[in-house]
Amino acid sequence: MKKIIVLNVMLFSLISFAQTNNVKKTDSFIGSWSLVSITNIYQNGTKVQPYGEQPDGLLIFDEHGNYAIQILKKNRPLIASGNKNTSTPEENAEIVKGFNAHYGYYFIDTGTKTISFNVLHASFPNWENKVQKRTYSYNNDVLKYIVTNTTQGGKSVVAEVVWKRRVFN
Repeated sequence: MKKIIVLNVMLFSLISFAQTNNVKKTDSFIGSWSLVSITNIYQNGTKVQPYGEQPDGLLIFDEHGNYAIQILKKNRPLIASGNKNTSTPEENAEIVKGFNAHYGYYFIDTGTKTISFNVLHASFPNWENKVQKRTYSYNNDVLKYIVTNTTQGGKSVVAEVVWKRRVFN
């Protein structure tokens, strides 16, 4: 019986240490981030900014392992009717092309420099209930990662996404 108690205490301590260690690894990511740029790079070397030269976006990492991302193209055309339920097919296409959002859980592996986004829901439904793994670099409050399975070309294009930590005064 003593051995079981000792083993349980050791196991609990190990789990607690692992959880604490994981939080320390992700502390530098916790908070909110503003989108700087998204560049799609095609296999032939062509580069395209699918959300324009000045995209807008927000990325939030919390201390519990939750994340949320919203990306929008600036200067999207207005819906003429003022009602998204009666928008034209062309207006709908612009809405879909100019927006990307998803949320779920994240894990950052500082050893391999990867972020794993466990996507619960997404504006691009093909990503739902899947893990999006991305290599990253982080320097001076700038986070850059590579998307290898994009919403605009799947695996035939990679996207370089750059975020800057939001600072509130």
